Amino acid sequence: MRLALGQINPTIGDFEGNSALILDVVRDAKEAGCDLVILPELALNGYPPRDLVEAPAFIERTARKLEQLAVACGVIGIDAVVGFVGRAFDQQGHRVANCAALLSGGEIAFVQQKMLLPTYDVFDEGRYFAAAEEQSVCEIGGLRVGITICEDAWNDNQFWPQPRYRRDPVSELAESGIDFILNISASPYHMGKRELRERMIGAAARRVEKPIIMVNQVGGNDQLVFDGSSFVVNGHGEVVARAKSFTPDLIFFDTEHPGLDLGPRKDDEVESLYDALVLGVRDYIGKCGFSEAVVGLSGGIDSAITAAIAVEALGAEKVMGVAMPGPYSSEHSLSDARDLAARLGIRLETVPIVEGYETALGALAPVFEGRGPDVTEENIQARLRGLTLMAISNKLGAMVLTTGNKSELAVGYCTLYGDMAGGLAVISDVPKTMVYPLSRVANKRRPGAIPEAVFSKAPSAELRPDQKDSDSLPAYEILDPILRLYVEEHLSALEISEHLGQPEELVKKICGMVDRNEYKRQQAAPGLRVTSKAFGVGRRLPIAQRFER
Repeated sequence: MRLALGQINPTIGDFEGNSALILDVVRDAKEAGCDLVILPELALNGYPPRDLVEAPAFIERTARKLEQLAVACGVIGIDAVVGFVGRAFDQQGHRVANCAALLSGGEIAFVQQKMLLPTYDVFDEGRYFAAAEEQSVCEIGGLRVGITICEDAWNDNQFWPQPRYRRDPVSELAESGIDFILNISASPYHMGKRELRERMIGAAARRVEKPIIMVNQVGGNDQLVFDGSSFVVNGHGEVVARAKSFTPDLIFFDTEHPGLDLGPRKDDEVESLYDALVLGVRDYIGKCGFSEAVVGLSGGIDSAITAAIAVEALGAEKVMGVAMPGPYSSEHSLSDARDLAARLGIRLETVPIVEGYETALGALAPVFEGRGPDVTEENIQARLRGLTLMAISNKLGAMVLTTGNKSELAVGYCTLYGDMAGGLAVISDVPKTMVYPLSRVANKRRPGAIPEAVFSKAPSAELRPDQKDSDSLPAYEILDPILRLYVEEHLSALEISEHLGQPEELVKKICGMVDRNEYKRQQAAPGLRVTSKAFGVGRRLPIAQRFER
């Protein structure tokens, strides 16, 4: 049997658009002489649909469109496995299921529900879906095939020290007697995820001594970025076919003559991180109905990498930079912003905030009488910049991209309704120490795009005379490891102190800053998830709480 792995970029709820993508792949697979084409998890609906599945019209439209796809595949003359939201009912009251359909002979010939429903981190499938009670084997072209859906293949008790579930669908299918296993997925990206998938699926294939074909979604949907990177492993656990990452692709695998079809894969995780952010920006802006972006350019490294990513995602003609010099802005910050804009080929507007700042202070003087300057005056400047960017966004219909990094967001070194104002937080899951190598990738893609002066200057918000980030925070080389262990590994302050050899009082101070600023993060623009634990949908903490680790 000749198989096609159709790695597509669906949009949630776009039934017409997603169906067109599916049929394009189906036709290409037929022209390539394939017998079966496999599409990702919820390819028809887009993943994750979240509360949309509670709308009856969403389910009804899914059913109608799936039937139309079955007929179309029959006319084209090829079988297809397609992910969709199907009707179901269980004792918990779930009325839908995450399903895979085999479309054959113009009909829906077989349906398999997802058995293992992830309800952790960014996943919430237990909230919506009924779980399958059993795995069934279907016959395709005379071969016995097991169909699994994403998490169903993630519970190998020999690979994981502590499996999450009691059942292992892959093992159950192998015991039923199969020729190979399909796994249709919507597995989101984070750094290191691609290599993990191949190791895990390879281990399962070696254990059951059968090929496993994994087809993954590609594209950005809200905060999640899906890398694709679909692949096939043989019964020895060796990767014998691999699709591209971060772009739609169609690759092939012959069960009788399994030659190698290995697409290029970037093993450099910083390069892949850059690709993920570009894809996330392009899809978030496009799928939200925008086409242009606005970036506040401070002359610093964070705004520089954000602008560079936006240019690669949208094109220079679709990106505007805005310099907003204030009372404490240095001349080199404005000149660096101009230099960056020229190198990127983007339009730059300069809108000073000094007059607005003085006006605001004058208006507030009676209220502030008897109180000296403090962070309030700094925040007024930041909020005037946020006001300026949002005004331009409103007038021009362009989305504001915020430029704060994960380190700043973690400790609250950011201003609500100021530098946090915007539609998408591009690097909010990128630690400050990672921003610099990421910016080197930008200069590799577009030589000299970010001036060397931007790399060498000390980080500063420039909201008071001679201000430096180091006035308020430890060096980022010290801060970022603390944040990683606290946010991503959930260690206590004492454990972090012992692990890193840092003073416990310093670690406690940093952890306290993280906890106190949860209220800011829950009002932040959505951010693209690229680490194993991002602020946003995958990290749900109460704001009003007093627990200390």
